[in-house]
Amino acid sequence: MSTLTLQQRLEILADSAKYDVSCSSSGSNRKGVAGGVGSTKSGGICHTWTADGRCISLLKILLTNTCLYDCAYCMNRRSNSIPRTALTPEEVVRLTMDFYRRNYIEGLFLSTGVVRSADHTMEQLIRVARKLRLEERFNGYIHLKVVPGADRLLVEEAGRYADRVSVNIELPTRESLQLLAPDKPRDALIGPMRQLSSLILTSKEERKRSRKAPQFAPGGQSTQLIVGATPESDRQIISLSEGLYQRLGLKRVYYSAFVPVSSDNRLPALPAPPLLREHRLYQADWLLRFYGFSAHELLDDMHPNLDMRLDPKTDWAMRHIGQFPVEVNRADYELLLRVPGIGVRSAQRIVRARRNARLSEEELKRLGVVMKRARYFITACGRYLGGISLDGPELFSRLTAPARRKASLDQLELFPADSDVSAVTGEL
Repeated sequence: MSTLTLQQRLEILADSAKYDVSCSSSGSNRKGVAGGVGSTKSGGICHTWTADGRCISLLKILLTNTCLYDCAYCMNRRSNSIPRTALTPEEVVRLTMDFYRRNYIEGLFLSTGVVRSADHTMEQLIRVARKLRLEERFNGYIHLKVVPGADRLLVEEAGRYADRVSVNIELPTRESLQLLAPDKPRDALIGPMRQLSSLILTSKEERKRSRKAPQFAPGGQSTQLIVGATPESDRQIISLSEGLYQRLGLKRVYYSAFVPVSSDNRLPALPAPPLLREHRLYQADWLLRFYGFSAHELLDDMHPNLDMRLDPKTDWAMRHIGQFPVEVNRADYELLLRVPGIGVRSAQRIVRARRNARLSEEELKRLGVVMKRARYFITACGRYLGGISLDGPELFSRLTAPARRKASLDQLELFPADSDVSAVTGEL
């Protein structure tokens, strides 16, 4: 371990961290310390995105990729033969400050394998955050992983220094955890999440009474679920996410398509990571958080899995076709949100614009409605815009028809087709 240079260790630990997608820098508004370095503004900080949508604006590393646990799905599991290395807390602090001053990053996402014990490992993570805040006077964003099984006092201390904290559930059910991650009992994961939820809520209440009250994880908490490593249905996954949002107040649930990292016979033999399924789960998650849908509306006993051919809102609309078409000049905001092709922003614009004038097809286009999908589910000024029967087979064919592409492009388009826009903006 000692023979590796700092750069070599950094490369190994950055690569080891790439499978953790619960990495976000939004939702924090930490007040800066006078004379300090960096800042976190409301609404998040600058991001850089990779081709698959992952955030790379933070220094995202593990403190160490050595681990006591032997989770079958994890690249860093105890039994895997990979180069092992570590950084000291002081090295992580120095890297963070050096990278920030060079404008490489806007903050730190720090996770780790578990060494010696959960408490020892958690102490090392906290040491990094404490040094950044108190010694370097770093005002920027810090996201810390909470180690399952760590002492409650350590969990509390982590939230005092971090903007966001996260405990990765990884697998949706107790049975799957027992099968693939027997070292991680479910209670050791849910317990810290409940504690963090209570502390975050208490902090918010105290700050309502006094703005001088200390913040606790102002960016909230998040978690990650691995998709495809175990046989759970999309309904089970989305129902779990809904429960986490409602009962524990999580900011985000992240979904990570299972990447085969071993030949363990407990794992499925997938030809490729289920990336489309991951994408559909993110779309369904968006509907839970911003569109007023509930898990039982999106999926049920008859439809336990999301349709890979249609986005979840269009799939729901097709199964409830009797509720359409709706008149955009009269439908309430909640109903507009259920129309495929009308997103949160376009629904808000419609509600504002129709106060002054009746909206036709052209106005809807200007307001940002994706008419490619919406036209089949709406009327405007009493005129149906779809041109086909809603209960006929042609509707499904049109909605699933591949987007037309140009034969050749000199420059790749940022948003090549309407169907791709939802992946970036969340507008469904």
